[in-house]
Amino acid sequence: MSRRVAIGPLAIACRSLSTLLASGVSIRKALRVAGSRAADRRVRRVFGELNLAVARGEEVSDAIAADGSFPPLATELMAVGDRTGNLPEVCARLADHYENLVRLRREFLRAIAFPVFQLVAAILVIALLILILGWIAQSQGGVPFDVLGFGLSGEKGALAWLGLTSGTAAVGFVVFKIARATPGGREALDPLLVHVPVLGGCLRAFAVSRFSWTLSLTMNSGVPIDRSLDSAFRATSNGAYARTRGEVIASVLAGEDLADALGRTGLFATDYLHMVEVGDHSGMVPETLDRIAPELEADGRRKLDALVAAAGWAIWAVIAGFIIFVIFRIFGFYIGMLNEAANF
Repeated sequence: MSRRVAIGPLAIACRSLSTLLASGVSIRKALRVAGSRAADRRVRRVFGELNLAVARGEEVSDAIAADGSFPPLATELMAVGDRTGNLPEVCARLADHYENLVRLRREFLRAIAFPVFQLVAAILVIALLILILGWIAQSQGGVPFDVLGFGLSGEKGALAWLGLTSGTAAVGFVVFKIARATPGGREALDPLLVHVPVLGGCLRAFAVSRFSWTLSLTMNSGVPIDRSLDSAFRATSNGAYARTRGEVIASVLAGEDLADALGRTGLFATDYLHMVEVGDHSGMVPETLDRIAPELEADGRRKLDALVAAAGWAIWAVIAGFIIFVIFRIFGFYIGMLNEAANF
């Protein structure tokens, strides 16, 4: 069982923690009260352990990192907030972010629920067709009609078809989760995903939004530019961006403009780079980034809506492909039978 706190309860806990800390409550009391109010047992456990760690003299960010129960973005930004003294603001931003994620996930699942149901139904109908055609051929002593062209027929064929489809989906899901579970895996997988049509635009919008408000927060708090950039790239939770942080930091420390260093990564839009350049020349980079971060997140939500629609159409296309393929296979089978009968 995973120790990771789910984002729904985490959003509620971050909101409660932000309110308590902004009211002047000590970190220990805030952790104790926020944990006791939580309905999720993992949140209660984590906040209780964090309270004990702080009581032993540990920094809250170190305790969070050592516990490993928070998502990478929360762990990274909690550390930033702890170092800069902006923990209440960071918790509020995290609460906003995770509340949005919960809402968007719910909308996504609701939008694709019916197309996925239809896809599963199509797979089951094909399995049933393989089974029935096998039974018919067996009862008549003939050769079963291979509806898919894979040599599948009868009970074994139906089970093989179900195993092939469900097994492929399960293996793909597991491989994806394992790849995303480590920084190295994300840095290998995410550069491919950010170039996928529709999906890539959504991932880039959310990543740049996180980058912007993290960099704004750290720079406003007086954190050196190299550490600010390192935290901002890590906060994207996207391996495509995180793997470029060393190159960008080295360029900025060498005296290059921030916009030019970011532009060489190929991951930031031209309009965004223009705004960063203006902010850099006017000495108002943090203010500029803080202003545009909400706009970028709103753009990410719009692109996520487009992704949901595209996913629905993709599933419809798969179902249509199944139906068309089966129809042509059956049509070809009966045409062959008619030809044989005519020749006879």
